[in-house]
Amino acid sequence: MNTLLVVDDDDAMRRVIRLNLADSYEVIDTGEPEHALALALEHKPDAILLDLRMPKYSGFELCQTFTSFSATQMIPVLVISGEAGAKTKQFCRDLGAVGYFEKPVDFDALRTQLAEFLVTRRKERRSEVRVRLRVPLKISGKDEHGETFEIHTTTENVGRSAFLCACAVAMPQGASVEVYLVSARDEYVGKAQVIRSEWKETSYPRYACRFTEKSGHWVLE
Repeated sequence: MNTLLVVDDDDAMRRVIRLNLADSYEVIDTGEPEHALALALEHKPDAILLDLRMPKYSGFELCQTFTSFSATQMIPVLVISGEAGAKTKQFCRDLGAVGYFEKPVDFDALRTQLAEFLVTRRKERRSEVRVRLRVPLKISGKDEHGETFEIHTTTENVGRSAFLCACAVAMPQGASVEVYLVSARDEYVGKAQVIRSEWKETSYPRYACRFTEKSGHWVLE
C-alpha cells in the first residue's frame, strides 16, 4: 500500500483526510510541521499533502524544503489549503508543488491526481535522480490542437535523460518536441517526449519530458 504524509495543524482536517483516503493509502499525519521532514525521511512517503498556514513553520518553507532536498525532491507535494487566488497557486507551483486543492477538498479529484502522480513518479524514481537546476531552453513541436509552436522556457529540474519545465502551450501526453539549449546560438540537443503534465488547470502548466534521441550536448552527461 502506498504511503501518504499529511502535514496540517488542523486536527479535524487530518481526520477527514484519513477517513477519505485510508482505504487506499497508509496515512501518516502530523500537526507539528517542524517534525514533517523527519517523518518524510523515516517513512519515505509516496506523496505529501501539505497545508500552508501553520504555526512555527510555514507550509511555503516546508514545500521548498521537500522539493529541493535531495532525499525528498522526488516525492510529489500537493498543497491542500483554505487559501484561494492565482498568486498563491503560482507561488506554490514555483516552489515545486505538483498540485493545489482548495478546502473543502474534492477527494475524487485528489484520488485521481494522486494515482496519476504515483504511477509516473515511480517510473522516474527507478530511472534516475533529478537535480533542481534552471536551464534556459527552446522547445518546438505541435500543441494539443496540432498547431506548430516554438517557445522559450526554463527547466525546474533536470536528469541525464529528462527534464521538467513550464510551458504556456498546451501539449498532450506523448507529444514529441525538439529541444535546444539557449545560448549565443541555440544548440540542438535532441528530441524529447512529454511523459507527464502538472498544473494543467493554470495558464502556465509544467511538463516532464524524457529524451527519445540525443545528438547534442546536454547539461548532465
